[in-house]
Amino acid sequence: MKTYMAKAETADQKWCIADASGKVLGRFSSEIALRLRGKHKATYTPHCDTGDFIIVVNAEKIMLTGKKLTDKMYYSYSGYPGGLRETTAGKMLAEKPENLIRMAVQGMLPKTNLGRKMLKKLKVYAGNAHPHEAQCPKTLSI
Repeated sequence: MKTYMAKAETADQKWCIADASGKVLGRFSSEIALRLRGKHKATYTPHCDTGDFIIVVNAEKIMLTGKKLTDKMYYSYSGYPGGLRETTAGKMLAEKPENLIRMAVQGMLPKTNLGRKMLKKLKVYAGNAHPHEAQCPKTLSI
């Protein structure tokens, strides 16, 4: 008996839509990362992109537990002296809630070319509207 190996060309990639309103960031992001990788499928192969496309709506309504809104920091360094920028999670949630979810999911994906390809299949929107109605996404209950 041979081990089944999926190929990227034959992967069945569906479009799913997930509502982030009232969900906790870490638990929600881990489920999204699992589905982007394709680990929920029986045809999961580590070296192939067999995951689904995920649309996340209502990103501004995601929740953080404890004091993370004020204490959790996100850093960006330009490489120049004095080029370190820091932002709290609360400020990022108010200004760019899409980046908050995208960064959380990115940390849970592989840090390789395949991981960057998987991250491109994640579409995050702050509001309820999205331009992907033509793909007929199915609702994902997380």
